[in-house]
Amino acid sequence: MAAPIDPSPDPAAPTLLPRSRVVLAEVARQRRGPERTRTELTQQTVVGEALVRGLVRAQLALALRLSLVVAIGLGGLPLMFAIAPAAGAVKLFGVNLPWLLLGVCAFPFLVGIGWAYVRLAERNEQDFTDLVQRPER
Repeated sequence: MAAPIDPSPDPAAPTLLPRSRVVLAEVARQRRGPERTRTELTQQTVVGEALVRGLVRAQLALALRLSLVVAIGLGGLPLMFAIAPAAGAVKLFGVNLPWLLLGVCAFPFLVGIGWAYVRLAERNEQDFTDLVQRPER
């Protein structure tokens, strides 16, 4: 036979209370915006793809603008010397001006363009990050 069940509760057993859920509306509302945007980026939704496409377009536009500056800056020098041969005959420090400009001055110019590109590309990326982390209204 089965043992009879004792209806009296055990005083040492913990009593279980019904669960209740506490929600802080302010905290939940603040975390939802950036998380939603990050989710759209990671899941590659239409909105996420549009955001990434905008970043890529901004980086490409920057690269093309600075490439144009390099092409005009360095490509314009031989053109200038072809149009004005007297400028090509000028000597500074015993070196012809074309050699000095193309052989010596081109390197600091390219380093400056590279520095500007890195700085502006990082600013584009920071703007993108700020856009992604900005709380939605």
